[in-house]
Amino acid sequence: MAERKVLNKYIPPDFDPAKIPRLRLGKSRQIKVRLMAPFSMRCETCGQWIGKGTKFNARKESVEGEKFHSIQIYRFYIRCQRCAAEITFKTDPENVNYEVEKGALRNFEPWREEKALNEEQQQTKDEEEENNPIKALENRTEQSRREMDIMDALDELRTQNARGERVAEADVLEAIANRGEEEEELRRLAEEEEDEQLAKQAFQTAGGGRRIKRACEEDAIAHEREIKMMAVALPHGSQPSNTRGKLTVAPNASVSLGIKGVKVKAVAVAAASTPPPPPTLAGMLGAYGSDNDDSSDDD
Repeated sequence: MAERKVLNKYIPPDFDPAKIPRLRLGKSRQIKVRLMAPFSMRCETCGQWIGKGTKFNARKESVEGEKFHSIQIYRFYIRCQRCAAEITFKTDPENVNYEVEKGALRNFEPWREEKALNEEQQQTKDEEEENNPIKALENRTEQSRREMDIMDALDELRTQNARGERVAEADVLEAIANRGEEEEELRRLAEEEEDEQLAKQAFQTAGGGRRIKRACEEDAIAHEREIKMMAVALPHGSQPSNTRGKLTVAPNASVSLGIKGVKVKAVAVAAASTPPPPPTLAGMLGAYGSDNDDSSDDD
C-alpha cells in the first residue's frame, strides 16, 4: 500500500525519452465525451421522446471542411435509450444553436419561430429603407420621438426619487409628532364615547326602561345657595307663612334634593308646623293668685 503513494520513481541509467514513439492522431479522430441533450427531440426509429438535459455517453469529432469565421464546427453521436439507434447533431455557431443531422426530429419551439420572424421583419425593413429614403427618414423620426418619450419618463422618475431623498429630518420628526397627536385625540374621543355609554347604562332603570334625568351640577349649586340665603333671612324660631304643612328640618341635617349623589346640609331650623294652644281659665286664675301673693308680701 505504501509503494503506490511514493513520489520518486525509479529511472534506469540507460533511459532515453527520445526513443519513446509519439502517438500519431488523425484529424478525424473521435473523442468520447459525456454530454446532455441540448434540445428535446424524438427518435425517428422508435418514436422515443428524449428530453432536453438527458445525459449521454457521446462521441465527438471535428467536421472537416466546415467552419464559421474560423470557428470549428463539431459533430456528436449519441444512441437512443430505447432502440439504440444512432442520432447525430452538430453545432451551429451562426445561430448560436445546434442542428440535427439524422436519426431524430427536433420538437417545435415557438420562441425560435418568433425569433426567426422578427429577424425576417428586420431584414425586410432594412431593405425597404435602403430603397426608399423617405421611409428611412420617417422611421428615424419615429424612433427619435420614442426615445424622447422614454427620456422624459426617466427624468420624471429621477425627479420623484430626488424629492423623496431630500426629505429633511425636521419634517420627519414633525410628521411623527403629528401622528402621535392624532392617535392621542382618537384615543381621547374613544374614551369619552365609552364614558357616555357607561353613563347612559347607569341612569337607565332596570324596570320598565324609564330614564332618569340627571341634574346639572350648576343647578345643584344654585339650589344650595338659595337655601342658605333663606336660612339667613329668617329670624331664629320664626316660620314663613308658606312653609305650613312642610317637612321640619333638624339642625345640621343632610337633605336630599332629588339628585343622585348630591346632598345639601341645612344651616337653619324651621319653626314648629302647628301654632301654640290658647290659655285656659285655670291657668289664668293661677297666674292672678300668684300676683296677689307677691303684693301682700311687699306690704
